[in-house]
Amino acid sequence: MQKLPFRFSAAMLLPAVLFAACLVFTSAASLGQSAKAKPQKLRVLFITGEDHPAHLWREIGPVLRNTLNADAAVDCRIAEDLEFLATDVVNDYNVILFYFKNYAPLKRNDRAKKNLMEFVENGGGLGLIHFSCGAFEDWKEFEQFAGRVWEPKKRAHDPYGKFTVHYVDSEHSITKGLSDFEITDELYTCLRDSQEPIHVLAQAVSKVDNKPYPMVFVLEKGKGRIFHTTLGHDVKAVSSDGFKNLLPRAVLWLGKQ
Repeated sequence: MQKLPFRFSAAMLLPAVLFAACLVFTSAASLGQSAKAKPQKLRVLFITGEDHPAHLWREIGPVLRNTLNADAAVDCRIAEDLEFLATDVVNDYNVILFYFKNYAPLKRNDRAKKNLMEFVENGGGLGLIHFSCGAFEDWKEFEQFAGRVWEPKKRAHDPYGKFTVHYVDSEHSITKGLSDFEITDELYTCLRDSQEPIHVLAQAVSKVDNKPYPMVFVLEKGKGRIFHTTLGHDVKAVSSDGFKNLLPRAVLWLGKQ
C-alpha cells in the first residue's frame, strides 16, 4: 500500500493553542484571586533602644509587637537604634511608633527631624507612647507633632500605682465600644501647656492634686495622623487588657484602615 504524505496545517495546531491559552488565562485568574485574598498588611515600625533604668525597652518592645501582630492586618517590626529614623527605610512603613527619649541629640539629628516631618506631613501615622513625650527635647517644632510634650519644670507624675482611665470620647473610631479601665502605671502630670490643637480621647484624675490629665489624645498634621498616650511605663502596664485593647485600634487609625 502506498503511504500518503502527512500534511501539517495551521488548522490542526489551533485546538492546542486555544487549550494552552485557556490554561494561561486560568492560572492568571487564580493568581489574581490569590492576591486579592491576601491584602497587604499595615507596616508598623516600632523605634526604641534608648537605655533608661525605669523603661525596660528590651522587655516592653516584644510585648507591644506581639500585641499588634495578633491582628492579621498588621506587620510590626522593631528597630533598636534611634539612628534608624535618619534613614530612607522609614518611608517603607505606614506607621512609626516611638518608645524612647533621646537624652542626647542623634548623630544624624537634622536628617531624622526632616524625615519625621516629611513622613507625617505626607500621610504617615505617628504614635508616641509614655516617655516619648520627651523625645527631641532640643527641637521646639516637635511639639507640633506630639501635641503636648514633657515639661521638666512640672511635677512628673503621680506615684506609680493603680488608677482608672476614663474615655471622654466614646464615638471616635479608636475608642468606640471600649470601656473605662484600671491600669497600674505612672499617671503623667508633666505635659506642657500648649496651643497645639489636640482631641482628648481619655483622661485620668490625679490622686495628688485631684485634677484630670490627658492620657490619650490625637491630632492631625498635614496629611498624617498622630496618636499620643502617656501610658506604658512597664511590661505590666502594656500587658493590661485596657492598653492591649487600645493600641491596635490606634495603629489601624494611624494607618487609615
